[in-house]
Amino acid sequence: MTYKKRLIILLSIIAAMFLAYVLSVIFSYDRSSSRSSYYAWLDSGSAQRISRIYIDNTWEQYELLKKDDNWFININGRQYPARTLRVEDFIGFFTTRAARPVRSENASAHERFGLDDSAARVTVYGEYSVILDLLLGDYDNMGNDMYFRKVGQNEVRSGDSSIYAYISGSFSGWYNLRLFPESADGSLNSSSVQRVTVYNESETQVFARRGREWIVSGVNIENPDINGIENYVSFIVNAEGDDFIEPDLVSEYDFNYSRIVLELGNGRTVTIGISEPDEVNKRYAKINGGGLTYVLPLWVTTRLLRTASSFELL
Repeated sequence: MTYKKRLIILLSIIAAMFLAYVLSVIFSYDRSSSRSSYYAWLDSGSAQRISRIYIDNTWEQYELLKKDDNWFININGRQYPARTLRVEDFIGFFTTRAARPVRSENASAHERFGLDDSAARVTVYGEYSVILDLLLGDYDNMGNDMYFRKVGQNEVRSGDSSIYAYISGSFSGWYNLRLFPESADGSLNSSSVQRVTVYNESETQVFARRGREWIVSGVNIENPDINGIENYVSFIVNAEGDDFIEPDLVSEYDFNYSRIVLELGNGRTVTIGISEPDEVNKRYAKINGGGLTYVLPLWVTTRLLRTASSFELL
């Protein structure tokens, strides 16, 4: 083989090796870039350890607290039940791996992205320590994404801005306003109710379950609407108020004005005490043994305190 041919082969090998090296660098960078843009703020293991979430949306501050698998909102030193599914969805934002590319690693860019000390802040606690401390900055030019930065770090990422919907409204948006909040064992549901007694001003309605039927007494209903009564019991169990009132205002109301007594299959009795209407037709409800007082809008009390004739099958 001539020297010229040997040189051509050698140069071809060198060129092939060089090309392979360049391609490996390019693809390695692309893979690394792809991995870095898909990012989760928390892993699922850390999420299981969450015991408290502090939220500062720049105009108010409050906490979400976990107790025995139930969530509560702590505002001004008072605790109210929180909607567990909403809290779980909120946590899901942090544990979901999504496109969150790095936009800057320079501290000088923090103010430009709205990530200085005046930014909204979500601090997530485990039992003994902070597991995430995140600042929420401005929206991007399209308004779909916003900027994020961990406290104490310079790296800025952008990502889905849907999280802001959770904290931009009033803290009352976290309230679980069901008169009977969901329980882990599902102990109170419409099928567990065996007897309902409604003391509704001038009449007393009694509905007693007999298998798949309801026996009515106390009022004259010639042709009871069995499905309507079943739906009524379900509405009572799932009824919601539209706010809580402060404990120091409770003494102003008489909760024996109207009452609904639920007798359950396990022998437990639960009473909803309902006040008379105020000047704007709102009533207030209190559950026996509970420390909370609910504001009931007119449409809810209208469905809770029905006339006997409304249970007549037409």
